Amino acid sequence: MPRPKQFRKMSSPPLMVGFKPFGIPRAELETIKLSYDEYETIRLLDYDGLTQEQAAEQMQVSRPTLTRIYENARKAIAKALVEGKIIVIDGGNVDFGKDWFRCRRCHKLIDGIENHIPCKNCANYSQEELTPINTPK
Repeated sequence: MPRPKQFRKMSSPPLMVGFKPFGIPRAELETIKLSYDEYETIRLLDYDGLTQEQAAEQMQVSRPTLTRIYENARKAIAKALVEGKIIVIDGGNVDFGKDWFRCRRCHKLIDGIENHIPCKNCANYSQEELTPINTPK
């Protein structure tokens, strides 16, 4: 029996929930899932330019674990680009450190229910508009 996966540390969820190829209706496309921890490795290594040791320390995982997560992320993104598939960013064992929510109307990220303020793009303002992204453990 494999041991359970540890939670990976993330500062915040991604701004977008995924990406779609241009010109093809969503109903005609297959989906590839990119987990939150895979997204985080791409962000830390490729976008922020951290070394693998720095990124592993930030995510609170070992460097070999980070490398495995990173390889899975690169393969998923490459497959989506080459085969024209939708990338959906969701799931995985992650700890954001606090509750995060996304507005159902404007898709804005909100870090904690106490920081929920009316959006300029939203006509209504209530907590029913918020979808929880992840809760800290």
